[in-house]
Amino acid sequence: QVQLVESGGGLVQAGGSLRLSCAASGRTFSSYSMGWFRQAPGKERESVAAITWNGGNIYYLDPVKGRFTISRDNAKDTVYLQLNSLKPEDTAVYYCAARVGGPSGATYDYPYWGQGTQVTVSS
Repeated sequence: QVQLVESGGGLVQAGGSLRLSCAASGRTFSSYSMGWFRQAPGKERESVAAITWNGGNIYYLDPVKGRFTISRDNAKDTVYLQLNSLKPEDTAVYYCAARVGGPSGATYDYPYWGQGTQVTVSS
């Protein structure tokens, strides 16, 4: 079992930046691949980015490539998502998730989820 807690969300103007954090506790954090997902009102939850246990492989959803950066610090049991050049369409609840094995963009591959943090981008 691993417990995940996100933080860092908030209200920001278009073009602004935020840094989301996801702190893990429980089982060995470095054993897990981590993913960031988001869910906007009325829409399905979608993958934003994913990273392997050692950061060796990283994946991004096409609309966020070049704007968002996922990283992790296994010494701090934390994964980050840096959000730059934010757009109103980035408004959503952002979730982190953990799984044993390689990173995946599918929600059903992740058994462990945080509670989410709201990101709101005003135009």
